[in-house]
Amino acid sequence: MTINCKGQLIDLSQPKVMGILNVTPNSFYDGGKYQSESLVLEHVEKMLAEGAHFIDIGAYSSKPNAEFVSEQEEIDRIMPVVESVLKQFPEALLSIDTFRAKVAEVCLENGAALINDIAAGNLDSDMFKTIAKFNVPYIMMHMRGTPNSMQQQTNYEDLVSEMLFYFSKKINEARRLGITDLIIDPGFGFAKTLDQNYEVLQKLELFSVFELPLLMGISRKSMIYKELKIANDEALNGTTVLNTIGLTKGASILRVHDVKEAVQCVKLFQKTNQNG
Repeated sequence: MTINCKGQLIDLSQPKVMGILNVTPNSFYDGGKYQSESLVLEHVEKMLAEGAHFIDIGAYSSKPNAEFVSEQEEIDRIMPVVESVLKQFPEALLSIDTFRAKVAEVCLENGAALINDIAAGNLDSDMFKTIAKFNVPYIMMHMRGTPNSMQQQTNYEDLVSEMLFYFSKKINEARRLGITDLIIDPGFGFAKTLDQNYEVLQKLELFSVFELPLLMGISRKSMIYKELKIANDEALNGTTVLNTIGLTKGASILRVHDVKEAVQCVKLFQKTNQNG
């Protein structure tokens, strides 16, 4: 199970860690934390040193009811970061967290390696064509509606069955355009209630039917801190517990704020299963 990132084959049968770099002023956990070049580069250096295989850069907060950001403002936020990071760390594999084809295109033209789309093309009809044009790995997430409306769209007859149908359609659409390297993300916290998030986690192994890498993004999310009745800055232990469960159910990539702990989680998981 490999993906091609800028000519480098990445084996995702061995789980990898994706470090989160939010360059938004309003992200739910680390919003406003990395607003200067020096702080960005310091954080990226730390994540790479701790073992992050990918750095996921986002310039538009997708938390519920986040403020609207224009396409140009998103580009203006993200491009200096992409350029600066790749100048300092030219071997870094940058993932761009965007649902806009133009943002994806500009970043790919300037050295980004893959695209992480929370909407799987639903919010920009040009996204799939852009991915096909650049022939890069594409992370497709499950979500209904938009970040502003998603929490009013949690009425499912059979949640996981509907998600499987959603991904089946998206995968077929991508394949018809010649997109080969696909990664699926169940979208924890997106158009799902707290209990629905745990239902998806409980049944996570069912997504292996697609024989594609699976990204798990639960880092410090409300499904952890609301369930435990703690603050999100106290949710690292819960994140590690759920990441471990995800690995046992087939997760290939852990998308996290705390890289060191996730890498340790992967190492211990692999050690436990090395003779399995």
